[in-house]
Amino acid sequence: MARDLAIDLGTANTLVYKQGEGIIMNEPTVIAKNRRTNEVLATGHEAWDMIGRTPSFIVAVRPLRGGAITDFETTEQMIRLLLKRAGVSRFARPKVLICVPSAITEVERRAVTEATRRAGAADAQLLEQPMAAAIGADLPIEEPIANMVVDIGGGTTETAVISLGGIVTLRAERVGGFTMDEAIQGWVRKEHGLAIGERTAEEIKKQIGSAQPSAADRDAEVKGRDLVTGLPKTVVLTAAEIREALDEVVTQMIDSVKECLAVTPPELAQDLLMRGIYLVGGGALLRGLPERLQYETKVPVQLSPQPLEAVVLGAGHCIENYQALRGMFMDARR
Repeated sequence: MARDLAIDLGTANTLVYKQGEGIIMNEPTVIAKNRRTNEVLATGHEAWDMIGRTPSFIVAVRPLRGGAITDFETTEQMIRLLLKRAGVSRFARPKVLICVPSAITEVERRAVTEATRRAGAADAQLLEQPMAAAIGADLPIEEPIANMVVDIGGGTTETAVISLGGIVTLRAERVGGFTMDEAIQGWVRKEHGLAIGERTAEEIKKQIGSAQPSAADRDAEVKGRDLVTGLPKTVVLTAAEIREALDEVVTQMIDSVKECLAVTPPELAQDLLMRGIYLVGGGALLRGLPERLQYETKVPVQLSPQPLEAVVLGAGHCIENYQALRGMFMDARR
């Protein structure tokens, strides 16, 4: 008997939940291919280690950028590999629920479901990431009260107010963790004349990145290539300058949440003053972000205990209670 699967197909990471077993996979959404033969050489952690370190004919790519599918063929190859690793075969064809950004287009929706069916699934359904996050957070989404979720992923920041099992207001901004990494790369290049890779930029963000000043602020040493001499060089970065580098991106995210609050019906908006905003996604882990969001919106903000896994756990809950929660799926609510 095939066990059904839930997949959080994120821009940064892909997580897989297997019915009755829980999360069985959590890997970067990266695939390494040989350009000459189109052969897939590696996926996940192995492909992530290759970013910026491969010869010209091997390319490590992210099939999703900014919450959109940039390479359909690679996405299909990746889904096929994920299902194979999860035990899908000709004799065991499970139902698969895929979490996707709410900003996904009709064409992308069709492409993902068709790719999943071609890869061996008996049936493929889609679920918006904010809805999955709300289910994973065990919020009372079926009740006539406001549940606000802000999902800050690698490529998008999605804000949704959910009530009576549906999304009432939604804002999706194509900024996320990768936008922060690019902002750090640009700052270091402009201010220090140093070229650094996206992996280095991510490390800087994790080490000293923040949304507002705190007692934990410290400096970090970073190595890269000098743009003038072309030689390796080391510079010291402060938490204050990285905060300045990230400020524009953080402001965009917060403005997106404010816009969603501005169009929320008054009856639901007043619920939020008591119930607050629920924060999920890898980008939510930026130090000081929940506090700054709370200060700017004047609404209580709570960070999920499992911000990286909230979406796939919500989708997993749908898989475990498939018939009861079918109405949450994208096709059912159209």
